[in-house]
Amino acid sequence: MIQGTASSVGKSIITAGLCRVFKQDGYKVAPFKSQNMALNSFVTQEGKEMGRAQVVQAEAAGIVPTVEMNPILLKATSDKKAQIIINGEVYGNMSASEYHDFKPELARMVSAVYDSLAAKHDIIVIEGAGSPAEINLRDKDIVNMGMAEIADAPVIIAGDIDKGGVFASLAGTMQLLSENERQRVKGAIINKFRGDIDILKPGLRMLEELIHVPVLGVLPYAKLNIEDEDSLAEKFTQADIVSKYAIDVAVVKLPHISNFTDFNALEHIDGVRIRYVEQSAELREPDLIILPGSKNTMEDLMFIRKSGMEAEIKKLQGSGTVLFGICGGFQMLGSEICDPCGVESGLHIISGMGCLNAKTTFQQSKITAQTEGVILEDDGLLKGLKGTRIKGYEIHMGTTHFMEGSIPYLATQGGMERSVIVSGVRNTAGNVFGTYVHGIFDNVEFTSGFINNLRSAKGIEPLQGRGLPFAEFKEQQYNMLADMVRTSLDIEKIYNIMGF
Repeated sequence: MIQGTASSVGKSIITAGLCRVFKQDGYKVAPFKSQNMALNSFVTQEGKEMGRAQVVQAEAAGIVPTVEMNPILLKATSDKKAQIIINGEVYGNMSASEYHDFKPELARMVSAVYDSLAAKHDIIVIEGAGSPAEINLRDKDIVNMGMAEIADAPVIIAGDIDKGGVFASLAGTMQLLSENERQRVKGAIINKFRGDIDILKPGLRMLEELIHVPVLGVLPYAKLNIEDEDSLAEKFTQADIVSKYAIDVAVVKLPHISNFTDFNALEHIDGVRIRYVEQSAELREPDLIILPGSKNTMEDLMFIRKSGMEAEIKKLQGSGTVLFGICGGFQMLGSEICDPCGVESGLHIISGMGCLNAKTTFQQSKITAQTEGVILEDDGLLKGLKGTRIKGYEIHMGTTHFMEGSIPYLATQGGMERSVIVSGVRNTAGNVFGTYVHGIFDNVEFTSGFINNLRSAKGIEPLQGRGLPFAEFKEQQYNMLADMVRTSLDIEKIYNIMGF
């Protein structure tokens, strides 16, 4: 089990790296995280919802992701409440105190799910959450040391040196553990190191004397293009240099932004710059504005309205800038959003941005399905794309009714009946697009064609070729991660810790 001294220390990536190493060595390996709190989620082949971090780890392990790998998913709906998803299905909304009291019941379920997954694999790499040293939560813990006890797993604790204080955080974490918990810890990992490792080595020896477990290695700070649950903060703070890019894409940073991984494929296309903006002045004059998914569409629409971004976005669209809404962002682009049952908030109806002639009504049941579809048009920014196949997934509470002026450009098959559904429409001017399909940009033929059409509209030569399929690109990244893990960590000692 990989635990960490805090959030964002790299547990998810270390877990993924070990999964790929063990796969390369011929073992049948799977990831597991009992409880994941994230707005980034994925839909399995069975239509179940799970955290994307375990999807990435499953890909690294070379297996199909299943909800067994993440039986509990928490999606924050406010500062004090979250939607509780158990075994891939919505259970309900709970406050923090209500959920804490519910944990003992969940522990029995987690144990059964873990045993089922473990019976099918040689190795399970378990990821913790936050820190095991949250002493106020220890009595009902099911994700850190509580999970290690359920699985009887040896623990390796990771610390992030890039933020500073890594020795204090590792030593302090060990000090706050009980004696039985300390006995379970078999090693430590220093993550995100930059500089001369010879200068660090004396500190490693002193740390080992303090915590009485070996340091199993030092992982370098690496720029790998792998989805990371905590990577969004880094995306938001990247240097904002636009001039050298042919296509400038502004993603609106919503307060409840979800599934920002929809844009990972765009980020590795030559000449494309992705910026995350939360103020109208930051928009400037992009070629493409994307309204992403949201866990609270109505509140996020009010945010962009009060901040002045809505007015600026509509002004830019009126001048020809392209808008693209995905899921919640798609719903915002319509003329009206209704919530008669109070699914999202106390607001029962709110006017949309009016960029598409469509009305959305929230329902109490959530739509979760993998989906496949086809592009219907061959004009404007979709030139050359008619018949292009699209794969992705849908996660939304609302259904949208399209009216005159909303032109379908994407038809999908989804749900158990595999019925044909309009999952994407555009406006008559051809510069506003909306879709319910998450992962639409992962489809390289569609994305390369769309970006090339944007380039052509600016008088820029199109990129040659379609580029590497995103799935193949990710495979390269996982292998690079495994190489880094093998070079930096004592893999033989980790096998010994596992009893291999």
